[in-house]
Amino acid sequence: MRVTQKSRRLRALIGATTATVAALPVFFGAGVASANAPVGTDAAKVEASAKPNGGTRLVSATPGSASNKMRLTVHSESMNRDIPLEVIRPKNTSVPAPTLYLLNGAGGGEDSASWQKQADIGTFFEGKQVNVVTPMQGAFTYYTDWQNADEALHGVNKWETFLTKELPPVIDSALGTTGVNTLAGISTSGTSVFNLALKDPKLYKAVGAYSGCADTATPVGQTYIQIVIAARGSAEVENMWGPVGGPDWIAHDPILNINRLKDGPRLYVSNASGLPGPHDTLDSQGINGNVPTLANQIIVGGIIEAATNECTHRLFDAVNRAGMGNQAFFDFKPAGTHSWGYWRDDLRNSWPMLADAMNTPGSSSAIRHTTFLEGRPDRGRGALPVW
Repeated sequence: MRVTQKSRRLRALIGATTATVAALPVFFGAGVASANAPVGTDAAKVEASAKPNGGTRLVSATPGSASNKMRLTVHSESMNRDIPLEVIRPKNTSVPAPTLYLLNGAGGGEDSASWQKQADIGTFFEGKQVNVVTPMQGAFTYYTDWQNADEALHGVNKWETFLTKELPPVIDSALGTTGVNTLAGISTSGTSVFNLALKDPKLYKAVGAYSGCADTATPVGQTYIQIVIAARGSAEVENMWGPVGGPDWIAHDPILNINRLKDGPRLYVSNASGLPGPHDTLDSQGINGNVPTLANQIIVGGIIEAATNECTHRLFDAVNRAGMGNQAFFDFKPAGTHSWGYWRDDLRNSWPMLADAMNTPGSSSAIRHTTFLEGRPDRGRGALPVW
């Protein structure tokens, strides 16, 4: 890996940030779900049904920790390595169901800050007619195609290629899906989901972004990305999209390129203010009475959420300028930090839109949900219609 003089200056600049950022797993990593004994699933049927897509193929399917869970391993042709995937199966596996690709944040599911460990999504999706697919790799890559390999991050990273071209046909054949997809992600993946949709605007019927910063073209957004990649991932920033501020950074800016999603997927975007909210208390899930953990969540999580809130307001303005109100909904919460309690709420609140876009049961509460959100007094910037 080539380390440039510019990279050394960057790491010196953000060195003071590293200690603070290193504390993130303290409140992001507090486990809340326990594993049960493995039970039978339809893994054998999945293996038998899977068809390769060029050099991308299903390597294995194994039962998960509950009857509706399994783990798939898929070999990526572009990255030339096996990618683990956590999968939640639909209520009725005998009929085709759509697929929600649900992305983890900066750690990519390689740490304890994952949907599986922090949100008990197996329980949330139990009984729902949908496949849920989550890659358990991709830490600090922003799930994008990197220009150069990086030794610190598994070498070659071609996540846009994998997630939009290689993986969906394998999943569709293995799981017997309807071929209808949606996409959602938290934190850094709140940037990734827009870029994946920009890669193929027709692939996803809806996109959910929770506490993300959809900005890669301004110094604010670029600094945030550099801190994640260099300070947390120990990787060379320019290996991703080339020199900071270069053409590839501009091409991946959802705010500047939002017009490309016009008449494409429905958008659900949420962000809190960064002020302490209902999940920032000693008895909150994941805090468990631990004062340092709570302080960390309020201080560090508050700063991060305030920063993503500013990005999200600029995305809101861009969507308005593009005349995309009929396909977008924004939820600006008056209080809340960058933490799992709010993302569990976001997933639950966005589910009616995601379900409706996939034409699967789950959207019956959409009208009540919409009225509640549009009635929030904090939405002073102007409310967009839901769909």
